[in-house]
Amino acid sequence: MQLSYSYQTPRGIAGSLYDLAPYAIVSRLNAEAVPGIMKYGMGAVVGSTPGANVLVPEDGATAAKFEGIVMTGFTNQMDMEGKVNVYPQQTVGILRYGNAWVRIPDDVIPVYGEALYLIVDGDDAGKFTNDDAAGIAIYGRFIGGVGTGSIAPVELYNQKNA
Repeated sequence: MQLSYSYQTPRGIAGSLYDLAPYAIVSRLNAEAVPGIMKYGMGAVVGSTPGANVLVPEDGATAAKFEGIVMTGFTNQMDMEGKVNVYPQQTVGILRYGNAWVRIPDDVIPVYGEALYLIVDGDDAGKFTNDDAAGIAIYGRFIGGVGTGSIAPVELYNQKNA
C-alpha cells in the first residue's frame, strides 16, 4: 500500500526526451546477458552484430563504437522489487541525435554548454560526465543542470556526421 504521495512532477526521467527538438531513434536488441545491466538513459555501444544489437560500454570502447542513448518507451512494468529492467534480447530505442535525459554519476554537476563524455569503465560505465579525464568524447553537450536524481539533459549531435 502506498503511504506517501508527492504532488511534485519529477524533473526528467532517465532515457526520456528532454523536449521536442528534432531527433532520431533506431531499434536495437540488448545484447547484455543479465537483466538490469543496461538501463534507460545510459550510453550504448555497438554489440556483436553492428546495426542490430548494443552493449553497455566497457574499457577499451571508443567514440566510433558509440551508438547512442538507451531510451524508454514507457511500456515496461516494474518487477517484484520495484525495478524497471531492460532484459536480454529486448528491443530498445537508441537515440542517435536529439535532446534527452541521461544518467550521470552522483558527483557530476554539469553546466549548460559543457562537453559530453561517456564513461567506459568501472561502476559508472554507460553514464555521462563533463570530465574529459573520466570518459571518451561524444559528439554532444550538456544543455542543463541536474534533474531529479542523478540525471541531466544533453543534446546529442548527429553521430554519423561526427
